[in-house]
Amino acid sequence: MLGRLIRGPKEWIKRRWPPLRLRTILFATLFVVAALPGVGAVFLRVYENTLVRQTEAELIAQSAALAASAQALWPGAEPASDRGCDADADIAVPSIRRPASAGCVRPEPSTIDLSSTPILPPRPSPVSTSGDMSPEARAAAETLVPILRRTRQTTLAAIELLDARGRVVAGQDAGRSYADLPEVREALAGRPETVLRRNAGYRQVYLFEWLSRAAAIRIHHVRPIVVDGQVVGVLLLSRSARALFKGLYEDRFKIAFGVLVIFGILVVLSGVLSRGISRPIEALARATRSVAAGGGGGSVPEAPRTAAVEIQALYADFDAMAEAIERRSGYLRDLANAVSHEFKTPIAGIRGAIELLQDHDATMTPEDRRRFLANADADAERLTLLVSRLLDLARADMAPGDPDARSDLRLAVARAEKEARLAVTLDAPEILPQAAVPPVTIDTLLATLLDNSVRAGANAVTVRIAPDTDRLAMDICDNGPGIAPADRKRIFEPFFTTRRADGGSGLGLAIVRSLLRASGATIELVAVEEGTCFRVILPRG
Repeated sequence: MLGRLIRGPKEWIKRRWPPLRLRTILFATLFVVAALPGVGAVFLRVYENTLVRQTEAELIAQSAALAASAQALWPGAEPASDRGCDADADIAVPSIRRPASAGCVRPEPSTIDLSSTPILPPRPSPVSTSGDMSPEARAAAETLVPILRRTRQTTLAAIELLDARGRVVAGQDAGRSYADLPEVREALAGRPETVLRRNAGYRQVYLFEWLSRAAAIRIHHVRPIVVDGQVVGVLLLSRSARALFKGLYEDRFKIAFGVLVIFGILVVLSGVLSRGISRPIEALARATRSVAAGGGGGSVPEAPRTAAVEIQALYADFDAMAEAIERRSGYLRDLANAVSHEFKTPIAGIRGAIELLQDHDATMTPEDRRRFLANADADAERLTLLVSRLLDLARADMAPGDPDARSDLRLAVARAEKEARLAVTLDAPEILPQAAVPPVTIDTLLATLLDNSVRAGANAVTVRIAPDTDRLAMDICDNGPGIAPADRKRIFEPFFTTRRADGGSGLGLAIVRSLLRASGATIELVAVEEGTCFRVILPRG
């Protein structure tokens, strides 16, 4: 269901997605990642919540200082005594919050959060109430109101003094009551409280101020005034939170400097990534097109020193691939030429015999007819042998290596000796490690070399095996007449043979070398004074 819903938008985006360069994608990714903190500060209100908490902390500090002053100046209050934090603990109201410990440090943490604290309606006007205000509250107002007025002029916070019944002590609302407000009820119960309320007088000032949740709210904080264990009054403070965009405007130079620094770092990182990833990939793409077009053969530019390690490894792998392609192309060209040459002779013989039979069949003697047919049959057998050996060579070239393959060389030599037509001597240590080569490869190797030795006229072969740390060196030497110096460089070429008249195809050693190469082994001709000697290097199992 979800897949069907997003399939349409995905197809729409694919059709309209513009072609982008890798360096553009890298820079855009870095830019988005760098911009995420700023986006989070605005849209996730991280910075804004910090500003609101800072405003609350300021109101808490003001109210604590003013409440302490009011307690000291309240008429009838006992002189301040050094009783530590227990001075406020002797409050008669049972619900009043007691200090958590007997220590003197009792910080008051912030309690509001823009994401979880409910926002109440604007604060209603105080209501009329009956009854006279206590003389102590009137006397305290004469002393405290000037202090509150001076404080308000500096902090810009609205501050009102209430008596023990929640009535305004001084000002144009004197005698009217806030006792029904939830926060005032908390303060009358002896507990300071902070709430968020909507600001009825809010007017937008900044262009993007609608993004700010705190712009249209006002923070209200109330704190009880406790004298001799009784709540005698309440301080009611309120202030609009520091506007998000005002704070950004005040810090504009720091923010602009930070943006410039971040942008500069992005440019530097983009350059590093471009040199380490984008440019090397572009150079490798050009080399790929050159190789695909057949230009430059296996020529691949050297990997830049600033390229990433993986890119440098990719260059090395591509260079090896290009060399392998060039080597394979040359091999196929040479093989095609050799196949053409090898097949041309028997095909020409068969065609010649057919033409003679067609032209002179009526006058040809039975003996001549049998001779021409025998020649055509021999050429056909030659073609059949070449096709069969070419298939063997193709299988050997395409044979995958088996890393788990293991061969017992002692047993392989014993099997070859049973089928050989000459004496075979094994010279190897008593404890002989296995070779990491398939047994069929070892059997083909020994059978081919022993058969070549027999055909060359040898009657004895010595197989010497010398184990090393990670490989096995196997020398296979016979006592035959040896190979002519002019032919030694060509013995591994396909179709090269000195026994063509005896039916040799010239593919045996080429097949053996391909089989060994598939397992990571090598074979080479070793120069000796007498006879023929091949050295085979096998990976150790």
